Amino acid sequence: MEQQETALLIASIVLVVIIVLMISLFLIFQKRKNSLLLQQKEAEKKFEKAIAETQIEIREETLRNISWELHDNIGQLLTLAKIQVDVAQGDPKKLPEVTDTITKSLVELRALSKLINPDAIKSLSLTEAIALEIERFNRLQYIEASLTNNEEVRELDDKAEIIIFRILQEFFSNTVKHSKASKLAVDVTYDLHKLVINAKDDGVGFNIKDNSIRKGIGLCNMQSRAKLIGAEIDINSQEGKGTSIHVSYFYKKPQKALVEEID
Repeated sequence: MEQQETALLIASIVLVVIIVLMISLFLIFQKRKNSLLLQQKEAEKKFEKAIAETQIEIREETLRNISWELHDNIGQLLTLAKIQVDVAQGDPKKLPEVTDTITKSLVELRALSKLINPDAIKSLSLTEAIALEIERFNRLQYIEASLTNNEEVRELDDKAEIIIFRILQEFFSNTVKHSKASKLAVDVTYDLHKLVINAKDDGVGFNIKDNSIRKGIGLCNMQSRAKLIGAEIDINSQEGKGTSIHVSYFYKKPQKALVEEID
């Protein structure tokens, strides 16, 4: 009888211990789950904030570009047209020059309207948006720019496109403002799994190890943005040999990577 009571007591203790362990494990699991969910929400908030800031920066850059074009390009053309009109009043043979200058002004205004119209911008693919930037550089004679791309175009996540475009926009801005380059070449290639963009200028270049320069032209900012969408970015520069940027973004994971994830 005593043995039965002892066995029953031991069984009861074991059962209580098991129950306590299960409850403890459940509480630990719940705590870890809640912590992971909280981290996920914080990461999502951080990502959304970064996207919003990037969109604002793109709008601000667009407005700056519009301001420069209105002042430096269209404004000068219209001023020239006014002078030509004054001259043509005394010499009617000069009227064709006035017509030519006004025509150029209208062409520039139509090109500028593409930057202003938000519906037109939203409908553009990433390659088309880059092409608009290249066209603007050539039209305004900031730099001799070229774009090559394969015919295949893949639909990317809107937020990824915003980040990638802003990274390139910063690189282009640095090229135009700081590099003293005469040429800029951009190549956009889509393959089965990823987008690869290479851009290179023939400017003065810089010491890539100089942190003060890296911070000054926003290289760290470009790299942190790339990490937000899982893109890879590599920036190279040599003094006297120009600067290049390589961006790769997997919009579709290769089969090998998927198998590794499942394993």
